[in-house]
Amino acid sequence: MNIPSELKYTKDHEWVKIEDEIATIGITDFAQKELGDIVYVEVETIGEKMDAEEVFGTVEAVKTVSDLFLPLSGEIIEFNDSLEDSPEIINEEPYSKGWIIKLKVSNIKDCDELLSPDQYSDLIGG
Repeated sequence: MNIPSELKYTKDHEWVKIEDEIATIGITDFAQKELGDIVYVEVETIGEKMDAEEVFGTVEAVKTVSDLFLPLSGEIIEFNDSLEDSPEIINEEPYSKGWIIKLKVSNIKDCDELLSPDQYSDLIGG
């Protein structure tokens, strides 16, 4: 199981990469394997300010549809447009080209509440 050490994680199987006050967010390798082949990603919350734990979109796989929960409060400033035509990028490269959104974080201190790679590994039984 791939769990990059430079990222933070959530109990909802999302990863977060913080650069200044911008968080890049996607789903983890574990999550994409559990979902199976991803066929559609929907995010209709671009430009919205939202609170942590709110649903900001969905990922649809062959077998199921899963809500995406915002790991931090802030404004959603960008969606990975390449997922519209090629949602399978999430299956192929979940931690790089398969990112889903970018978020301008309201309070950078909230990042301290996210899981470390070791804590996430323990969560998934790694």
